[in-house]
Amino acid sequence: MSNQPSIDSIVSASIAANRRSPLQDRSLRTVARILDAASSLLTQMPLEDVTTTRIASEPGLSVGAVYRFFPDIQSIIDAIADRHVLLFRSMVDEEVMRPLLQQLQHLENFDPSVVLDRMIGAYVLYLDAHPDFRTISFGCHISAATKARQASPRTGLPAMLTTFMVERLGFAFTPELKLMLSVASEAGERLVAYAYEQPTREERDVIIAETKKMLARYLFSGK
Repeated sequence: MSNQPSIDSIVSASIAANRRSPLQDRSLRTVARILDAASSLLTQMPLEDVTTTRIASEPGLSVGAVYRFFPDIQSIIDAIADRHVLLFRSMVDEEVMRPLLQQLQHLENFDPSVVLDRMIGAYVLYLDAHPDFRTISFGCHISAATKARQASPRTGLPAMLTTFMVERLGFAFTPELKLMLSVASEAGERLVAYAYEQPTREERDVIIAETKKMLARYLFSGK
């Protein structure tokens, strides 16, 4: 994955909402180790078995180190989610948005549904590569406050699609468009989760393909 944010910026953003912010390099490394340990455990066992005590037992950590920065397991889950969202946004910007900007030189032939198709495709690839993120994304494991922050007009992934549609494709940013993007985002998230419940990869991919077509018709039909 190219052009990823530095670990300092990722960790600082991840723990911004918690009790204290590590300002020294050693503290930043400790927080990164906590998040890495938790992410590793999420790939090995059910989420309900991942506790602060279990994380603290990982090499190089202690109960004091964990509680210094994270008051509970929810704050760790939220920090992992924030870190992944930052990394995914960077990937989408580099591998999806920038190449698409080059295609806008021929705007009269540009199909806006391509943006949606590639964003969903990139999201599925990211989920495949990061099972810890997949575990916490499906269900109600990420706090409402963190989800709201990730979906905000300035930081959320829907904002990337909004910006592309308004600034690059000339869509008018109206209350109707804002509502449509909110509905599409919520529907897309739930349908992707449903796709991953399918027994085979082939069946999962069929659901993903239908999700792309359904959301494209909803957002771009007649526009």
